[in-house]
Amino acid sequence: MRRSWNAFVIASLLASILAASIEAAPAWQNAVPVLNQVASSPFAGGGYPVPDGATAPVPGTCRLGMYNANRSESWLAVMPGTENLVGTSKAFFEKYSTFYDFHLGSYSIPNGTPGTNAMVSGYECVSTGTQAMPPSWTNDTDPNVDFDSQGRAYQVTLPFNAYWTNMHPNGAIGAVYSDDLGATWTVANGGKYLEYLSNQSSFAAGGFEDKQWIAVNHIAGNRYQDHVYAMWSVFNGNTSKIKIAVSRDRGQTFSVPTTITKPQATGPSNTYIYPSVDANGDLYIALASFPACCASPVTMYVARSTDDGVSFGPFHAAATTDAITGCCLPNTTFRDGIIENFAASPTYAGHLYLTWESWDGDQMDVKFSQSTDGGVTWTDEVVVNDNVDGAVSTDQFQPSVAAGPGGAVAIAFYDRRSACPSDQSILPDDVGRSNFCIDLSLQAFRDAGSGAVAVGSNVRMSTYSWDPEQPGQTIDGIDQMACASHSDPCTANAFIGDYFGLAISDNNIYSLSVSTHYPSAVRGDGGDLVYYQQQILGTVSRSALGL
Repeated sequence: MRRSWNAFVIASLLASILAASIEAAPAWQNAVPVLNQVASSPFAGGGYPVPDGATAPVPGTCRLGMYNANRSESWLAVMPGTENLVGTSKAFFEKYSTFYDFHLGSYSIPNGTPGTNAMVSGYECVSTGTQAMPPSWTNDTDPNVDFDSQGRAYQVTLPFNAYWTNMHPNGAIGAVYSDDLGATWTVANGGKYLEYLSNQSSFAAGGFEDKQWIAVNHIAGNRYQDHVYAMWSVFNGNTSKIKIAVSRDRGQTFSVPTTITKPQATGPSNTYIYPSVDANGDLYIALASFPACCASPVTMYVARSTDDGVSFGPFHAAATTDAITGCCLPNTTFRDGIIENFAASPTYAGHLYLTWESWDGDQMDVKFSQSTDGGVTWTDEVVVNDNVDGAVSTDQFQPSVAAGPGGAVAIAFYDRRSACPSDQSILPDDVGRSNFCIDLSLQAFRDAGSGAVAVGSNVRMSTYSWDPEQPGQTIDGIDQMACASHSDPCTANAFIGDYFGLAISDNNIYSLSVSTHYPSAVRGDGGDLVYYQQQILGTVSRSALGL
């Protein structure tokens, strides 16, 4: 018996030593100094409480309240020639996150330091001064932002009413701009929507809008300088088409929307739109085309406009990938996000960068391809993430790509290569779990004129791993998880956002992404602080990366 016990002790010690050595081995080989700062802070605005027993707001109940809960999904832009940024994100209202109850918030970030947060006004009862629906909407969503050459920031908006109760009309496409780094916003296009589909519904034929995005030509001296390009998808059953509207007077007016895509060119269901402008002032669009709504595989196409968005040349297939067609990545309840991301070079005309997530049926990788001839031909795909998995496969997903001055290119992505740590922000049941907690990873590239070449290896851009099952707390018995399935409690389709922000300035690479590591000032049932999703500004020096 003693011999068996000793053998057990020795085996246990060896296992502990092995586990410790594995834990001690750095998951990221490139140790570059990174600064993380909490960018999100509460702000007041008009919001809709959800009555007891309901799953959605009731018309006429909007009131002033606090947006002090989850902050999922974000985007980020840097003012050309400066270190000033504007960020945007979803901001959930009070204790009603599980009911998918949010509007857009903005982040003023002067000289790379987080400042004030504000409501993107013009879509809720306080800033519009009315309970009428519209112009007051229960939600405003899908953050995006870009600057012109004069420091004005623009965003295309997606206001909608709670469609899961068939509340009509439930959506529109709008636009706003800000001249003070997102502290205040003005409704563009003379206060009119770019498109308004009366009595639309995602439950019936007739179309509904989604997945809008923006690009601005901030190429100094270009003939289309400061022109603003808004694009969005219109879904109708299993098909979808993409529309564009252009402002040539810095947001005062927009052109009548026109349709870009044709089924014979790209397939029947087109979405996940990313417009971008290259060094020549040419406008590009990248999109994901599905054989039918939400089916796999997905082909990513890119097309170019040389006439200010009036027309587009041929759509060239850049890559094809398999996608998760259900809810979630392994081990989790949160839904997967947008498949791809795209950027055009502000340094080299015709240089384009496309990144996407690739699902092999077991795990997710991040892949990359590029073009140096305006999207006509594309390089063979390469895997961006450099993790070496052990017995458990890990997921790298939701990539963003940015192109900045001087040929700098960066890809960042959510990364589950590191096991969950043990700290107060990790739920007890999740401590030590593999392929579960999330970090943010970064890969730098340099394009010297012949295409982007990787510089070094992956960098950990998050200081702390975070638990996607937070918040695990309740307030007045209501689950605090952000929930895309608008149900309490949230048991599936938890929402960490479909994408996050990445931008490159002259001196730095910046990210704006989710973390639940940092406690809020809100206390839940039992008195504990709630670990809401916060937006974290990550900063890494280009010189430290060799850029």
